[in-house]
Amino acid sequence: MPSSPPSGAQELARILASAGNHVAAGRYEAGHAACMEALKRAPNSGEAYLLLGVIAGEYQNHARAIELMDRAVALAPRHIQALALGFKARNLTALNRRGEALETAEASAALDPRDAQTLDMLGVVFTRAGLHERAAPFYERAAAIQGTPGQFYNLGAALQFIGRFEEARAAYRKCIAKAPHHAQAWSSLTQISKATREQNDIPALEAAFAARSGHWEDGLNLGHALAKSFEDIGDPASAMAWLDRGKAKRRTVQPYTAAFDHDLFAAAMRSATLPPAVGAGAAGYRDAAPIFVVGMPRTGTTLVDRILSSHSEVTSAGELSDFSLVMKRMAKTRSPYVLDAETLDVAAGLDPAAIAEAYVRRVRETLNLTGRFVDKMPLNVFVAAHLLRALPDARVICLQRHPADTVLANYRQLFSTQFSYYAYAFDLADTARYFVQFDRLVRAFAANLQAERFRVVKYENMVSDFEAEVRSLLGFCGLSFEPACLDFHENTAPVATASAAQVRQPLYTSALARWKRYRPALDPAIAILVEAGCMSADEAAG
Repeated sequence: MPSSPPSGAQELARILASAGNHVAAGRYEAGHAACMEALKRAPNSGEAYLLLGVIAGEYQNHARAIELMDRAVALAPRHIQALALGFKARNLTALNRRGEALETAEASAALDPRDAQTLDMLGVVFTRAGLHERAAPFYERAAAIQGTPGQFYNLGAALQFIGRFEEARAAYRKCIAKAPHHAQAWSSLTQISKATREQNDIPALEAAFAARSGHWEDGLNLGHALAKSFEDIGDPASAMAWLDRGKAKRRTVQPYTAAFDHDLFAAAMRSATLPPAVGAGAAGYRDAAPIFVVGMPRTGTTLVDRILSSHSEVTSAGELSDFSLVMKRMAKTRSPYVLDAETLDVAAGLDPAAIAEAYVRRVRETLNLTGRFVDKMPLNVFVAAHLLRALPDARVICLQRHPADTVLANYRQLFSTQFSYYAYAFDLADTARYFVQFDRLVRAFAANLQAERFRVVKYENMVSDFEAEVRSLLGFCGLSFEPACLDFHENTAPVATASAAQVRQPLYTSALARWKRYRPALDPAIAILVEAGCMSADEAAG
């Protein structure tokens, strides 16, 4: 007896299931066609609009994705609404609309989502906003429900940022158990673990590298993980060799464009001697006194942030791109970069008070901050002159570290491959040349900016005369001395930088003069530093 034809509802369900499978597999054209077929049958299908929104987001059409998600929310059942709001929040994050993204994520969370996809996505939105404590429970629930490698990795990262290292290691291990060659999990695990000659993961890491070295990003992560492991067991030569092996493919696939950074440094140098602002906003915006901690990465910026935010009157806002984002939007320059030479030059003619007011409002509204706060985005060094012009009560603290140690630390650091501003660090010589330009810029700022508002702090001085330097820093910022600032390692606030583990330990001196242990591999970089006058020939010879 022939079977009866499927009902209209059954056929619609089949089409939507097919559309979902196509989208999940990245077959977006087929997925789009199936969604359109579903909408012919059911013009109010919230699920179809959700899938179309996912496709739009994958094609970076975030504004269209948000529109489609809004339609899905208006039409779909509760569980689809929660998922659509999660996708909407993710697309708002991609557009740097952090306040709206958080509001939307909270609306999704209020619907009590029970599926792992929504929970994991909400965790990502909160993570991108720097709210790691808020993100962790969503990742925990997602991993408990579904337990994919990616969910365990996200959980591990959130736990790492909030200082729960044992749990973070366990989450990374669970990720690796499910995906033995998961390069990011291996990299993160080695960063918060100490290898010994007797107990290490070197054989497993080498196997993973052999399996994944053809994929440049995985090879990069695993090369760094192996380098860290060999450093831990006292073999810096092998560590440097693994760094070079890990970075080699990246240099081929995505060559570094030194001209971009050269132009950016030149524009920042021009800003050092900006004339006073004119017009209604010339006096700047005095309703806030943020403290900006800037410099090259791995030079003590997180340490200073933790010291200052241990004060009862100060909160850490983390690493924010908000000032540059506001400046970019007001400058209306056409380049695809938030921070570039053209924008810095155009910003010289903008109303500094308007920039500052928009920046402070954005930070306070989206992060719920009151009172004084620290913005420790290292790249704010490029806008230091603009910061002081716009915010008359702000302070800028610029960290400097020994030139060779700075170059080594940046070369050893695994920066996000999606963040082009640190692309110099994939080559040792490029890193040294970048430092030379940074050093010249800081000298220009020190010579031209107000000494009572711009201060260069030597990392080595912080380590060798800690209490005196802390007292001096607090005085520079107009803060009274508090003993808690000396006990920065007891600060429980999240840390989302490579220093997450280090700043939860008392101050240590093992990083001083580390460069001497990495010769002769470091010698080509040292030659560049000597030629530029950043190091003396006598020191290099010694």
